[in-house]
Amino acid sequence: MFKRIILGLGLAMAMSTASADPSFWKFEWPKTDFEKTSVSNWLEILSGGPPKDGIPALSDPEFINASSETRIDGAEPVITVDFNGDVRAYPVRYLTWHEIVNDTVGGIPVAVTFCPLCNSGITFDRRIPQGTLSFGVSGKLRNSDMIMYDRETESWWQQAIGEAIVGDLQGVKLSQLSSWMESWDQYRARHPNGLVMAEPNFPRQYGRNPYVSYDSSTKPFLYNGEMPPHGIPALARVVRVGDRAWPLTRLAELGEVAEEGVTLTWSAGQASALDAAQIGKGRDVGTVRVRGAKGQDLPHDVMFAFAFHAFWPQVRWMLGE
Repeated sequence: MFKRIILGLGLAMAMSTASADPSFWKFEWPKTDFEKTSVSNWLEILSGGPPKDGIPALSDPEFINASSETRIDGAEPVITVDFNGDVRAYPVRYLTWHEIVNDTVGGIPVAVTFCPLCNSGITFDRRIPQGTLSFGVSGKLRNSDMIMYDRETESWWQQAIGEAIVGDLQGVKLSQLSSWMESWDQYRARHPNGLVMAEPNFPRQYGRNPYVSYDSSTKPFLYNGEMPPHGIPALARVVRVGDRAWPLTRLAELGEVAEEGVTLTWSAGQASALDAAQIGKGRDVGTVRVRGAKGQDLPHDVMFAFAFHAFWPQVRWMLGE
């Protein structure tokens, strides 16, 4: 099942002892200052298999009109970004193989990211007080979550929390921006003349899922942390808003939940990107929108429960009790 994961598992297990010492990584990352770090246990950081830039991030991709796109199945997920009237869709069929897209939307430098192993799709503002960054894929994982790096200082960034964990920028946080994952049909129904990222010029099997049945597994890949509480399966999807998580099953049952100043809605029609061999044939996991008191879209993430628990272990689960 998913050859890349199996290959990475063998490599990571062989390297786990060496990677407990940060000096091991210095050969690959001579420009990274490992003395500046929030990582207390280096055993948490493992190779996912591919080396630095082995998963090639994209920068300033080309876009085409949605009405011209014929390759994407209607149920396939896309990440929708809408800033200052500039609306764009980033198909997960491409993000699965590239994981980061550096772009500018509505005048805002953004990083659109997707970590398949955590199902985490987050859009960040690339601007920090020190300047504007561009991001690549390090090939490292922590709690099964992608570690990004910035090309300017080669600091390491934890994708799930948007924070630098190693290097000169350690402790700096990126601002998460509002975006959401929805089906291609849902996007183009609202924006028939909107923009969609064009297929990248790489030899990849776009549209194929290299992680077949992953979100039906009982244990995450390369994760040795605690399992979620309340009997929630490790790879169940939850909707994270800040440091709170709503189980997707609860939203799917009710259709809408409004509490603590947040309204979450669920609608059918979006395929899981981590189920069937062809992404568009995956089971229906639905689309979530998250809005604030004034109806504005709020930053959020639909991620696996184990990843939420790993990075936010001491918070409330919104179970409706």
